[in-house]
Amino acid sequence: MKGGEKMTELKKINVLSSAKISGLIGVIIGLIAGIIIALFVAIVGAAFGKARAGAGLGSGFLYIIIFPIMYGIGGFISGVIGAFIYNVVAKWVGGLELEFKG
Repeated sequence: MKGGEKMTELKKINVLSSAKISGLIGVIIGLIAGIIIALFVAIVGAAFGKARAGAGLGSGFLYIIIFPIMYGIGGFISGVIGAFIYNVVAKWVGGLELEFKG
């Protein structure tokens, strides 16, 4: 240890905490992806004349709703599985070693 740095071992991850964080990150990524896809659908629809009365734009906005929900659910499930697997493996081989200053 140098200059007040402290090594700590991460022995266990709270599964629900991991799931909530992963789910929220998934929602944010899904929102960004949904906006990009919605813009792409609107631009391509307008370029090819398929956006009559906003039909292309309207279907594009569905991605802004669907993607965050799908990515959020997927992130939540991944957070549960990832934390569970980490906890099992950390019991066998030990946890991550983290270094903190202070």
